[in-house]
Amino acid sequence: MLIDTHCHLDPNYFPEGEDAVLERAREAGVEAFVVIGVGEDLGPARFAAGLAARRPDVWASVGLHPHDARVLDGPMEDELERLARESRVRAVGEIGLDYHYMHSPRETQKEVFRRMIALARRVQKPIVVHTREAAEDTITVLEEEGAREVGGIIHCFSEDRPFAERALALGFDLSFSGIVTFKNARAIHEVAAWAPPERILVETDSPYLAPIPLRGKRCEPAYVVHTARRVAELRGERFDELAARTTENARRRFGLA
Repeated sequence: MLIDTHCHLDPNYFPEGEDAVLERAREAGVEAFVVIGVGEDLGPARFAAGLAARRPDVWASVGLHPHDARVLDGPMEDELERLARESRVRAVGEIGLDYHYMHSPRETQKEVFRRMIALARRVQKPIVVHTREAAEDTITVLEEEGAREVGGIIHCFSEDRPFAERALALGFDLSFSGIVTFKNARAIHEVAAWAPPERILVETDSPYLAPIPLRGKRCEPAYVVHTARRVAELRGERFDELAARTTENARRRFGLA
């Protein structure tokens, strides 16, 4: 059995309803889910927290994606903190830096990233980090803001081994998405093969990044099986061993019962 440690299940992504999506995943061998609540408003965060309260196999993480950093104000931050304190909300995120699309100005992204780390430290929950084309600034902000105190996950890991080593030293685990199944993702293959066994997780980032052999389709939590199989192959391990280890790691990192 596997845990999908990062999926977006907002109704606009899955009009058939989240319960149908999760049942397909359970049939595929996925036993639990961390649902991410981020968006331009508080709707996705409230949705994720509500779903976690309703379903015993779901936990939530809430935050503000770097794309949306420009919208943060005091009332929104207060509500995110309130939601983050709920017992079924197990992390703050995804938060971080994304210099690829630049939907929010770079300095605004860094300021909001710092504020979200401070929020995570106040509620004493781990951080789910999004980083794209911003590796050095991501590490710098994590170091300067004391993120080691709560640790967390580098979600959808897409950097290289030197970055991985620095993230691991800060207390962050590495979560692999469908990108690890792509042929040209050689740096990610290297990290997946090398990373300490107790520090790896698997995810879908659904509805994005469907793995081979489903690339191009809408991704969903059931597909994490393909990602886990590829990570096991890269590490020279049996699939059932990899599944058991990543599930144990996820339960420890998120404090799942």
